[in-house]
Amino acid sequence: MKLYLSSYRIGEKKLELENWIKEHDNRILVIPNALDMFADGERKTNGIVDKCNELTQLGFNYEILDLRDYFNKYDLLLKKLEKFKAFYVLGGNVFVLRRAMKLSGFDCFLKENYDNPNYLYSGFSAGICVLASDLHGIHLVDDPNIDPYNFGEIIWEGIGLLNYLPVPHYNTPSHPESEKMYDAVDYLKMNNLDYKTLKDGEVIIIEKNNKLNKKL
Repeated sequence: MKLYLSSYRIGEKKLELENWIKEHDNRILVIPNALDMFADGERKTNGIVDKCNELTQLGFNYEILDLRDYFNKYDLLLKKLEKFKAFYVLGGNVFVLRRAMKLSGFDCFLKENYDNPNYLYSGFSAGICVLASDLHGIHLVDDPNIDPYNFGEIIWEGIGLLNYLPVPHYNTPSHPESEKMYDAVDYLKMNNLDYKTLKDGEVIIIEKNNKLNKKL
């Protein structure tokens, strides 16, 4: 699986995504569930569409995948995913997104297909934090108690595709969460937890098939 991990929105390495289209196809599923703490409506929809327009400009043909439609329906989710090999996961609340991935089984799908180089996982902010093994630290930025699904517990264990926590928006004064990211880094240092910081615009690329791991 190719991981395209951006601090904010598409980031500065668009060529990586354009090359993916050339080598595979242009179909991509957009997962917006990190925003489920907000009520559905025109404002939320417009925000999602705005971020998806960046994909369209790159040549992708996107479709929205709302994981809520597949809660406790893993077989149905797998059927939906059959025609897609690329995903773009939006930012929002990490803990809300983690619950949505667990309730739908999308976390299991990612772990089962991580060794397959024909998949692309791209995303930003919460969409990359959720891939860590441990979500402690990011709780100083995103409220872990927000639970729009009434799941009933906080999931501190991330998906586990990364052995460190990506810290987005770091040292990016233009982003409103940047100051809180310093607190997150202090917590991670104090508790000897691995992390990597990203300024907005920066992207981490990981190619699972050749163990490439570079920050761009």
